[in-house]
Amino acid sequence: MAGTVLIRCMSRTLLSAAHGAKGFRTRGTTRFYWTTFRRTAIALTSGRAAFLVGLPTLSCLGYEAYHRVQSSAVVHALEKEEVLEQADYLYSCAETEKLYQLLLQYKDSDEAEFLWRLARASRDMALMPDMEDKQKKELMFEGFEYVKKALEKDEKCSAAHKWYAICLSDVGDYLGVKGKIGNAYIIRDHLEKAIELNPKDATSLHILGYWCFAFAELPWYQRKVAAVIFSSPPVSTYEEALQFFQKAEEVDPNFYSKNLLMLGKTYLSMKEKEKGLLFLTRAKEYPAHTLEDKEVHKEAVELLKKLV
Repeated sequence: MAGTVLIRCMSRTLLSAAHGAKGFRTRGTTRFYWTTFRRTAIALTSGRAAFLVGLPTLSCLGYEAYHRVQSSAVVHALEKEEVLEQADYLYSCAETEKLYQLLLQYKDSDEAEFLWRLARASRDMALMPDMEDKQKKELMFEGFEYVKKALEKDEKCSAAHKWYAICLSDVGDYLGVKGKIGNAYIIRDHLEKAIELNPKDATSLHILGYWCFAFAELPWYQRKVAAVIFSSPPVSTYEEALQFFQKAEEVDPNFYSKNLLMLGKTYLSMKEKEKGLLFLTRAKEYPAHTLEDKEVHKEAVELLKKLV
């Protein structure tokens, strides 16, 4: 185990140095050498020798069969872990197409960890700037099917619940107002389940905060339409939204430019101008690493101009 940890640390240290980025998060680098060393380390430090000490008396044939089963399970576990590490590395590098092609090989897998990542990759493919509308829709629904399957395989997977909520919201865009509002309760249920299973997931907390904010700011005429369609349409308040945005910031400070922006907008909606200015300024000054960060920066600047 010590060997495995050491190799893992060396791999991450080398990557961090290569990128020169403080706090850069990734997994599974220098694939060939890391795999070679890792397997050697496991062969040396696995519990096989210790296992034999307490092994019950078996016939030679029985032991051989037992050994083959154990070896097969170890190989399968290794392959799964390595593919997931490679997938997470590609995701951290925004290699969307490569990630999608890698995970597509596991679309018939029984592993929820493969399936929810494939759902996420399908969604990311759909959101690529040059994607045609027809293909975008196909990828959105494809992703939703993958994450549904992930939940069928493991209903205690926090990430599967989170991405189920996200993908359901996406497909709702193609179902009209009635379908989208009808899905709102289901989306909230899955976000709450994701948080219950992993209270430290800042992303799920942020999305639930966004859900609350969206319904808190729903215009009166849309509320009226929703009330006609549903006897009790979804409702929320800015105070509830604020709690989730604050909690997300508590568990992972400064993790997401959009969370800072939403904190600023929520405070402004609650007529707390000073706090709103504070978080909008933080959102404006957040390092713009992604297209979304740039959009957040632009919106924060525009809102600040109106307030000053």
